[in-house]
Amino acid sequence: MLVKTFGSSVFGVEAITITVEVNVSMGQGYSIVGLPDVSVRESLQRTESAIKSNNYYMPRTKVVVNLAPADIKKTGSAFDLPIAVAVLAASEQITQPERLKDFIIMGELSLDGSVQAIKGALPIAIQARKENFYGLIVPKANEREAGMVSQLNVYGVSHINQLVAFFEDESSLEPVVVNTREDFFENQYDFDIDFNDVKGQENIKRALEIAAAGAHNAILIGPPGAGKTMLAKRLPTILPPLSLQEALETTKIHSVAGKLAANSSLVNKRPFRSPHHTVSDIALVGGGGNPQPGEISLAHNGVLFLDELPEFKRSVLEVMRQPIEERKVTISRARMSLEFPANFMLVASMNPCACGFYNHPDKDCTCPAGAVQKYLNKVSGPLLDRIDLHVEVTPVPFNELNTGVNQSNNSATIRHRVIQARAIQTQRYQNHPGTYANAQMSSKQLQEICILSTVGEALLKRAMERLNLSARAYDRILKVSRTIADLAGSENILPEHLAEAIQYRSLDRAGWAG
Repeated sequence: MLVKTFGSSVFGVEAITITVEVNVSMGQGYSIVGLPDVSVRESLQRTESAIKSNNYYMPRTKVVVNLAPADIKKTGSAFDLPIAVAVLAASEQITQPERLKDFIIMGELSLDGSVQAIKGALPIAIQARKENFYGLIVPKANEREAGMVSQLNVYGVSHINQLVAFFEDESSLEPVVVNTREDFFENQYDFDIDFNDVKGQENIKRALEIAAAGAHNAILIGPPGAGKTMLAKRLPTILPPLSLQEALETTKIHSVAGKLAANSSLVNKRPFRSPHHTVSDIALVGGGGNPQPGEISLAHNGVLFLDELPEFKRSVLEVMRQPIEERKVTISRARMSLEFPANFMLVASMNPCACGFYNHPDKDCTCPAGAVQKYLNKVSGPLLDRIDLHVEVTPVPFNELNTGVNQSNNSATIRHRVIQARAIQTQRYQNHPGTYANAQMSSKQLQEICILSTVGEALLKRAMERLNLSARAYDRILKVSRTIADLAGSENILPEHLAEAIQYRSLDRAGWAG
C-alpha cells in the first residue's frame, strides 16, 4: 500500500515542502531514497524501534521511503515522525490515512517513541500556511514557536502515541493558541543592565547614542579596564524596539540555527552577539556542508560586538566587508545558493597597542618603536573604512567612580532620544526602499540630504587639511553629522554638528599612532 505524508526542509531561512512517500509491498528490506543524508538514512532504525516500543508492528515486507523532490538534498532527523506515520498508515495501523494530506508533520523520534525538538519550526509553519495546509504537527517544544503563524492549526505532540490517536480521533489534540502581540510586547524594555551602571564616560555614552540613532558602526579604543566592553554590552538597551516585522525576521534566523529556547515565541529584544576572537570564517559569516546562519546573521537587526578586534584572524575580519555593505550574506554551493540577512550594527573594541597603555594619562607605553602602528595595522583600512565612529575611551578617575547613579542619562532616557531621531529618519527615507537610517545612505542620497552651509564647508575643509584626515573620512563625517543634527531636532547640519562628528575619526588622523 502506498501512502503519502508531507514534511518540510529548511534551506537558508525559507522552507520547502517535501512529500514523504512510503510503499509497503511484497519483498524484503527497508530503503530510503530521495537524496537523504546520513541522519535521514538512520531514520528507519529510529522509526522501527519507536514503532515496536509502543506495541505497533513494523512490516516484515519491502518498505521503500521516497522523499520528493528527489533532486534536493534532505538533511536532519526531523523526518522521523512523518516517515513513522506513513509506515503505520501504509501497513493499515492508522485507519484514516486520507487525513494525512492535510498536515505537514515534523519531529525527531527517540527509540521509545517520544518526540524531540527540531530546528526551523517557524519557517516551516510560514510555508505551510502559504501552501494552504490545514494544520502543522510539531514537537511539543516547538508548538509556541510555530503557533505564532496565524490562520494555521498548530498541534504539539510529545509522543508518537498522541499522533496516532489524533489521526484516529481529531478531538484528542487541541491546536495551540499564541497571542503573538501580547508575547511580543511583554518585557520588551526589561533589561538586566542599564547605562546608568556606567560611572563617568559621558562622552562615550554620547558617542554610542549617536551610533544607535543613526545605526552607525563604532569602534572603541582605550586601555584595559576603561569600560569598553561594559559600554558596548549596554548598547542594545538604547536601541529602538524591534518592529513586528523585524522580530519575525530575527526569530526565523534563530529558529533555523536552533537558538530558540523551548516553548519560546517571538524574539522581542534586539540580539547582541559577541563571538570570541578564535571564531572561524564560517562560524562568523555562515556556511558549512549544510549551510547555517553565522554570527553576523544571528546579529540581524541587532548588534555584533567584536571584543579585542586586532586579535581576530585577518581573514575572519575581511569576510565581513561585503556583508556590512550589502546587509546580507550569500552562501554558494555547487547545488544551491542561499542568502542570509545580515543587517547589523558592528561595534568593536581594541587596545591602542599591544601593552594597552599608549596615550594613557598615567601609565607609560612599553611597546618598542613602530609596535603601535604594527598593532593597529592588524585591522585593515577597508574594514575601518566601514566604521563611522572612532571613539577614544580613557580611564575613569576615582572622583567619578565614587559618585552616585546619574539617572538623567539612563538607558530609558537615551532610548527616548534615539527613537525620536529614528522617527525623523523614517520620514526622510520613506521614498527610498532599503534605507532606514543615516548610516545606510548611498553617495547620491548623501549629496541630496547632507547639504552644508558655506561656514560648514570651510570648517570641514580646514579639518581635512589640518588633521590630515583621509578621503574615506569625508562621507562618514557627513553621515554622523546628519545624525547629530537629527538628535538635536535640527533640519540643517550646523557647524557644531560637523565639529562633533570630526572628533570621531581618531584612527584617520595621520600620526595618531606615532
